Amino acid sequence: MNDFEFRTVPSLISQTGAATRLGKIIRQEFPAISHVLLVTDAGFLRTGLVQPVIDSLETEQLKVSIFSDVIADPPEAIVLQAVANARDLQVELVVGLGGGSSMDVAKLIAILAGSDQSLATMYGIGNVKGKRLPLIQIPTTAGTGSEVTPISIVTTGATTKMGVVAPQLYADIAILDAQLTTGLPAKVTAATGIDAMVHAIEAYTTKHKKNPLSDMLAVQALKLLWNNIDEACSNGSNLAARQAMLLGAMLAGQSFANAPCAAVHALAYPVGGIFHVPHGLSNSLVLPHVLRFNASHAAELYAELAAIIAPEATGTAEQRCHAMIKAMEDLAVRVGIETRLSQVGITEKDLDQLASDAMLQTRLLGNNPREVTKEDARAIYAAAL
Repeated sequence: MNDFEFRTVPSLISQTGAATRLGKIIRQEFPAISHVLLVTDAGFLRTGLVQPVIDSLETEQLKVSIFSDVIADPPEAIVLQAVANARDLQVELVVGLGGGSSMDVAKLIAILAGSDQSLATMYGIGNVKGKRLPLIQIPTTAGTGSEVTPISIVTTGATTKMGVVAPQLYADIAILDAQLTTGLPAKVTAATGIDAMVHAIEAYTTKHKKNPLSDMLAVQALKLLWNNIDEACSNGSNLAARQAMLLGAMLAGQSFANAPCAAVHALAYPVGGIFHVPHGLSNSLVLPHVLRFNASHAAELYAELAAIIAPEATGTAEQRCHAMIKAMEDLAVRVGIETRLSQVGITEKDLDQLASDAMLQTRLLGNNPREVTKEDARAIYAAAL
């Protein structure tokens, strides 16, 4: 067994309705705090689901400010605008309330609001200096696991994504409340759920930092996600299924935070960055083709996961591996999301740029079970077209 380290968020609350207790939670854990910033997006703000959270804060005499200009794949300009806003308001605690983008922006606000370090110097691994404001994360999708990861993804330039990875980005508290996910359309539930499964699959098969704790979390995450995603998509008001999805996504987040993701994410990033395809769908589109590429090097591990995803599969490890890949393909069809790159506007002439951009994701590609060249990346995109 390799030596390993494991980190995660120190406090987790998994309870339907917990977000309506946010004011009491803050009063208990951070009694000196008086001014809270909620970070969300305009779409979620319009759902009305934010109001009970605001009410809980105001009941505890906490001043509430809201930043709701977060957009998917947040560009640097949005992050810097949010940080300037937080500084002007002199907020004391940051709450990320939304999908991965809102939580990623919340992390960077908490880091940058009280710091003179520039965002540009933080990209990469372990480059954040100093402390941050208190941070609470409340996901409204069961997908990214950002509530328990030390990673924030920012769109730099026109299409390129960069990551800030540092232990200071771990939140103080993560709250899982299925009531906040009930308004999600089935296709969003499906794509974000598959994204969470990708986190578990890639953590379980990562070349570096794979460890017994991350493996255990990845397996439990896959069980929860696989056994509940169909129900969550077809019956979105089923709070038990949605709470199970949130827990699965969180466990997958803990897993890949310590045993990092690989080529699926590396190839998904350019699809999202260039063509503005949602992150979960980008992952789903390339997933089976990356898995087939990796099969020669990771069939035994994929076969172990087949016990969850394709339990009827028998035969050799390679046969069970391919049964698992087909089961993931079948899931995408069953839940009604796009399954080909051509369905999201990508054509043959785009493949070279996609492959070039994917090769910039060295932080991720180095973890893949099999080395990926530019030619390999292009071939994978071509197979997904």
